[in-house]
Amino acid sequence: MTTTIVPMSEPDLGPAERTAVLEVLDGKTLALGPRARAFEDRLAARVGARHGIAVNSGTAALHLCLLAAGIGADDVVVTTPFSFVASANCILYVGARPLFVDVDPETLTLDPARLEHAVETMARSGRRVRAVLPVHVFGQAADMDAILGVAERHGLAVIEDACEAIGGAYKGRPLGTLGDAGTFAFYPNKQMTTGEGGMIVTGDARWDALVRSLRNQGRDVGDEWLAHTRLGYNYRLDEMSAALGLAQVERLDEILAKRSRVAGWYQARLGGLDGVVPPRLTATTTTASWFVYVVRLADPTARARTMRGLAARGIPSRPYFPPIHLQPFYRSDFGFRPGMFPTAEAAGATCLALPFFGTMTEAQVETVCGALAEVLDEHRAGSRGRPLSGPEEAARA
Repeated sequence: MTTTIVPMSEPDLGPAERTAVLEVLDGKTLALGPRARAFEDRLAARVGARHGIAVNSGTAALHLCLLAAGIGADDVVVTTPFSFVASANCILYVGARPLFVDVDPETLTLDPARLEHAVETMARSGRRVRAVLPVHVFGQAADMDAILGVAERHGLAVIEDACEAIGGAYKGRPLGTLGDAGTFAFYPNKQMTTGEGGMIVTGDARWDALVRSLRNQGRDVGDEWLAHTRLGYNYRLDEMSAALGLAQVERLDEILAKRSRVAGWYQARLGGLDGVVPPRLTATTTTASWFVYVVRLADPTARARTMRGLAARGIPSRPYFPPIHLQPFYRSDFGFRPGMFPTAEAAGATCLALPFFGTMTEAQVETVCGALAEVLDEHRAGSRGRPLSGPEEAARA
């Protein structure tokens, strides 16, 4: 077995995080304590939101936002097929139906023109779209002004999936704060981490109160012990995770700057590499929040061989993202098939995530880029040496 010489990702943790967690253990209060509220207040202030509600995952955050928006059985919510599967799964949790629309080929985020067409088409068929859930994929901002315009014209709730975009900005405005609510996630490969965890931010006091109740088994303010006003969930964030998050958000500017530096090293080395298209942030993404470093390969047939070649050199890589509509149960349960969302499918076939984390060294980036260049050279050499057959041979003759 080949030894991994560069990890795929690793969290950026230091003495402040260790001290914060140990203080919780010394204090003996492990849940429903002061750290979670301090984390909520600090992160909400950091992104410019009025309210922050900590939960145990980004998926839980999306689920609760849909419930707060009143989305339920037989409702329709528009979202993108090019994201982590949870972006659409949460719509199914509430009994609603995800309506996928294809993505912009440059940003790989929800295409506003296709969004409006989809909403109008559904209206003509007698079904009303209730909400839109744009995803700021890889930290790249969706075109929120256009999306918000469609939402206003058609009366849609807007829930931002900013789980990959903490600290990013669209036209100078913080991502996650542009719709009715936004969500962040803090899995270990994210920009900042709580181990597992997430956060909802909103400016709506009603959403804030309802989500706080829903995440805590439906207990409302004023309910007595073991009294529950509504059906709820165990989506609370524990005190150790909150303490870790509080230490991380205090370092967020530093963490984001380190990740941006690593992305810059990649950009400088891969900009002229034949067969590789590095990521490019659009002008509307005025503050980058680098979640992963994803390149697109010019030759879709090269990816599997490239991943094997990198792995043989001790370097992991990942295909980001397989389109949601082509996941097995979406195909079997809803009848989705290849060809329905060609831009998302093209991205899904060519995108490749390389090792990326804030504590990565320039030497490690150099190692990854050198290995990628070698593998692609081998692929091109193998393609040139492959015997011709059939129509290709006839055309050459």
